[in-house]
Amino acid sequence: MDGNGRWAHSIGQPRTSGHATGSKAVRRVVTACRKRGVEALTLYAFSEQNWQRPAAEVHALMCLLRDFLESERREILDNHIKLRAVGRIERLPPLVRAILDPLLEESRNNTGMVLTLALSYGGREEIADAARRLATRAAAGELDPSSIDEALFETALPSMEVGPVDLLIRTGGEQRVSNFLLWGLAYAELYFCDKLWPDMTDVDLEAAIAAYQRRERRFGRVCNEPLVTSPTTTRRREPRFSLSVPEASGIALRARG
Repeated sequence: MDGNGRWAHSIGQPRTSGHATGSKAVRRVVTACRKRGVEALTLYAFSEQNWQRPAAEVHALMCLLRDFLESERREILDNHIKLRAVGRIERLPPLVRAILDPLLEESRNNTGMVLTLALSYGGREEIADAARRLATRAAAGELDPSSIDEALFETALPSMEVGPVDLLIRTGGEQRVSNFLLWGLAYAELYFCDKLWPDMTDVDLEAAIAAYQRRERRFGRVCNEPLVTSPTTTRRREPRFSLSVPEASGIALRARG
């Protein structure tokens, strides 16, 4: 969800003003995805690298996250949204955890759209953490190292609980993935939008979806060859659609089967 700071600078406001306006765009996109029937939406709300920003800006982002969770709690529960969080959540301050943890628990059995917040998240970090967990199990004799394959490794990646990404959307004109969902993006379609995140609307979301629908996804196959399984799992991968939105990057979507 790139461009908050540049948007604020363009109107002579502090970066925190851009983040506050960007949170309104989050609400618009979440609502639009839910109404459209998107199965899973992941928002890159705060990266592991974002801790390096000025302390005042980090605090402001944490307060905005808390306010978002408080204001959207009723919307999440009333619309049966399942809220998830991935990343090094233990680094989040108590002011966020006090709201986040109970809402994760309250919504865990909901059967509607899955909304995942990537918080203190990094794709490389997630892969490293997964490798460490599997190595610990192997060292304890709980796991045969020779049994580790792509499918097993996926089970150690929290972001993959909702499956691989179908569409990544990044706003702000940058054309890179910025350490977001690196494993899940392996076969994702990428969509780059010049519009800054605070200006993102449901119309822009529809344009991204339309671009995705025009693309042919072959996964290494010959054109028109039937797709029975995904590149890394045995799950059937008919055209689906879901969405992820990085705070410093963009959005990733997965389609409903």
